Amino acid sequence: MRNDNKLYLGDNLQVIRNHIADRSIDLIYLDPPFASDADYSYVSADSIPGRACNSVTAFVDTWEWTSESKRILDDLRTRNATLADLLGALANGLRNNGLAAYLVMMGVRLLELRRVLKTSGSLYLHCDASASSYLRVIMDAILGAENFRNEIVWKRTSSHNDSKKWAHIHDTLLFYAGRGFTWNPVYLAHDPEYVRKFYRFEDARGRYRLHEIIRTASMGPRPNLAYEYKGYRPEWGWRMVRDKVERLDAEDRLTWSSTGRPYLKRYLHEQKGTPCPGLWLDIPPLCHTAAERLGYPTQKPLALLERIIAASSRMGDVVLDPFAGCGTSTHAAQKMGRKWIAIDQSALAVGLLRKRLEAHFPDCSYEINIKSTPVRSNKQPVLAIA
Repeated sequence: MRNDNKLYLGDNLQVIRNHIADRSIDLIYLDPPFASDADYSYVSADSIPGRACNSVTAFVDTWEWTSESKRILDDLRTRNATLADLLGALANGLRNNGLAAYLVMMGVRLLELRRVLKTSGSLYLHCDASASSYLRVIMDAILGAENFRNEIVWKRTSSHNDSKKWAHIHDTLLFYAGRGFTWNPVYLAHDPEYVRKFYRFEDARGRYRLHEIIRTASMGPRPNLAYEYKGYRPEWGWRMVRDKVERLDAEDRLTWSSTGRPYLKRYLHEQKGTPCPGLWLDIPPLCHTAAERLGYPTQKPLALLERIIAASSRMGDVVLDPFAGCGTSTHAAQKMGRKWIAIDQSALAVGLLRKRLEAHFPDCSYEINIKSTPVRSNKQPVLAIA
């Protein structure tokens, strides 16, 4: 029996090229290495405070230009000369340094991700200031500058001890989507101060604010909306037809001021909230005591992925994460009724992901595939290419 959910242990470039069909993915989220020039260790979340605990290398985010980097770039010239020219120019400008090697690694993978993404699909790339400006240029070339939708800023921590520079406390998500992409608006709860200031009235239904129901001079006259109701005839007319005004009044949704001016009651509990902007301040990072914390060094909050998946996919859509890590996107996709494909080259990450699925979704069905020798403690980046 065919299983729609798939977990791959192996190099994501090979998996995407050889096992994922063209235009088959609705939503891609990738949280790749950031070119941070740092090592990241895994410490089990089950460790007992005060006791010594063993840590293992989760992954190494250091890069070096090697003959392999050049081979990848040369191979790319046979696949997409335009992208190869761009990456070659960046590499030359950066004098073939570690960042250049990283950009080549990302560029060749983003090209494959474009192939498997539906024309109406969405892609979110999670990064930070280490390489975000370069990645934006590469993504414009691959996905089309016209398909760039947002640069989302997520405040990932409240404080950071950065000596002699402004504290770096945010990550960036670059959001691209094709024509006809899925968009389900996300709303946040109203600011308490806004509620206090404007929702000043209350009745049996709950708190409400006064909303204009008559037209203003700037709207101009509308003959079909010029009528008298309960002795009140607005100079520029009403904002709705008489039948609707009567129905609202019968439902006790109109109120009259001491001057006789009518208003519509807008109830707080009936409002969707404030549309979510591109600055995400309301999703806190995982602290050491967070229940969902697994100890994986770059684990993201489940709420972050739930927001992305809710906004940019529908029930039954396929979500791909080519740098799955400990599986936050997979967890969110499974929880929200999406199909998923998760890929990681680390045996540690895949083991954590499987443990996570077993704990939260014991009946979850998926296919696991081992496509290359797993990387257990990768001291050098894997840049294999066909």
